[in-house]
Amino acid sequence: MRVLVVEDDDRVARGLLTALRHAGYEVHRVATAADALKAAPADVVLLDLGLPDGDGLDVLRELRHRPGTAVITVTARGEERERVLGLRAGADDYVVKPFGTSELLARIEAVLRRTRTHRAGPESEAPVEVGPLQIITSTRTVTLAGQQLSLTRKEFDLLALLATRKGEVVSRDFIVDQVWQAHWEAPSRTLDTHIAALRGKLGEHVKIETVRGVGYRLAT
Repeated sequence: MRVLVVEDDDRVARGLLTALRHAGYEVHRVATAADALKAAPADVVLLDLGLPDGDGLDVLRELRHRPGTAVITVTARGEERERVLGLRAGADDYVVKPFGTSELLARIEAVLRRTRTHRAGPESEAPVEVGPLQIITSTRTVTLAGQQLSLTRKEFDLLALLATRKGEVVSRDFIVDQVWQAHWEAPSRTLDTHIAALRGKLGEHVKIETVRGVGYRLAT
């Protein structure tokens, strides 16, 4: 598996390259937005948002047009608003510096599992429907009132899980176990951020309700 590291800080980049190579990944590093967009395709891109020649969010939006490439932002921008912007721009995951190497590797593994599933051949199936929302799991396609939605992999997995249990309360622990699928405990804020991003994309058409102290429910 090939990982592209887009990081202008040499010290941070050296640490990432060492950890990734020890974990068995083929790694390439660039330091600018321009070089990131010119780099060869990768299975996973670790993207710093504070690049010297452009905003990393613009790079993220361009990378989203590359099928089969997952993007994990690795950035110092830790405010909730910044997280939401990154996820809405198409990030598959959002890691805030400083971070633990073990956690980052676990997140990469989880993203790669979802990428492999996405590359598998589609199967015929009936869509999951919740009001004007239609979800086809095999092609990972979501339409809302006839318009296709652009979702990150985690957003799709989260929405599909809630849709298949429409009307039911799905606990936070179960969501984390099913969507993140990793041997690490996803921070509560990570789940909340993805819920906020989904609510923004669904608008008034479909409601994700919070059941305080328990989890979430997709209203029918």
